[in-house]
Amino acid sequence: MNFLFVHNNFPAQFRHAAAALVAAGHSVVGLGSRTSRAVPGVRALRYSTGDMDVSSSHPFARRFDMECRRAEQVLYSLSSLRASGFVPDVVVAHPGWGEALPLRTVFPKTRIVAYCEFFYGLEGRDVGFDPEFPESGLDGHVALHLKNAATMFALFDCDEGLAPTHWQRSTFPEPLQPKIRVIHDGVDTDLIAPNPDARLRLRSGIELSAQDEVITFVARNLEPLRGYHAFMRALPRVLAQRPKAHVVIIGGDGTSYGAHPPKGQSWKGIYLDEVQNGLDMRRVHFTGFLGHEQYLAALQISSAHVYLTYPFVLSWSLLEAMSAGCVVIGSDTAPVTEVIDGSNGMLVPFFDTDALAGAVVSALRERRGLLGMRARARETVIANYDLRTVCLPQTLQFLEGQSIRRRRRVAGAV
Repeated sequence: MNFLFVHNNFPAQFRHAAAALVAAGHSVVGLGSRTSRAVPGVRALRYSTGDMDVSSSHPFARRFDMECRRAEQVLYSLSSLRASGFVPDVVVAHPGWGEALPLRTVFPKTRIVAYCEFFYGLEGRDVGFDPEFPESGLDGHVALHLKNAATMFALFDCDEGLAPTHWQRSTFPEPLQPKIRVIHDGVDTDLIAPNPDARLRLRSGIELSAQDEVITFVARNLEPLRGYHAFMRALPRVLAQRPKAHVVIIGGDGTSYGAHPPKGQSWKGIYLDEVQNGLDMRRVHFTGFLGHEQYLAALQISSAHVYLTYPFVLSWSLLEAMSAGCVVIGSDTAPVTEVIDGSNGMLVPFFDTDALAGAVVSALRERRGLLGMRARARETVIANYDLRTVCLPQTLQFLEGQSIRRRRRVAGAV
């Protein structure tokens, strides 16, 4: 059977599924931009977008203009792929960058699966949640609504959708939700597991272990959408009460999601400056991005792992922290409460920095009494999100089933 994965940053969420399909003897192609990476056994196709100057387009249309330009390059790549004789039984595509727009035109009889990661809304999601960042008026509402345009086209075009969590599925328009199946990407719980002997050596030369009091915070980039501002505002109280605690903050200085900081500044710097006078900076360690071994070691030595998020896409890092046996202090926002129920982690209101500080201090003070919570966190991930025993078998069954349905339909038409 033939499978095609389409993602701007391939393999991204499709890495394990693509590799497993290759191992099962299927032919697999991965299409992505120049930044995409190779997967052994997967035929790689890359497109180039070049300089996409959309300044002359109407502000409402600029994002869709860029998505259409990307779709044009994808169209050329797909046409070449079809001309080479490869016709996929199933295409799995992330629609967020416009790459799904030409799929049905090029492959009219192929089963198309849209990866339904998130649908933008005007209230209570990444927008309209944080009063510190008020909504941007009617123009902003229209622009946000139009961010869903390519995704809407993909949802109407696709045969079925695939969402990683039930809450993420719930963000999509209710009439389209029956098309969307919930299967998570999966966590490698064999690799990401507790290790009492783990050590993390920091650039300063300090080496930390599970014997130390270590507070961890992880985000792709340190920004308000992932609660960086709330975390930093809680730190002075935590460090004042726990004089031996160290804080390991993992993540970049840019903006992955949400509002951008004022020009020439970073959210990291803005909120560090706000509280720095109340911090012992010898115990606060910004690591930037870490390699996977160091990142895993940070989770394994963690005494208290803080995960905060607006109602938005659930981070892999939360499930990985739970798989590593962390005591997680999470925000009581919808993506998190789907996973944490109070018995396998702690929940605090997103904006209540006093409650957050209190929960972190409690986790540090009662470390020995929280072994059961650590175990339940890992059990939750193994039972519901394990890559090899839960998510990957479900994904393969789903995708191979799509392929069988496509071939039956084609055979019936002959």
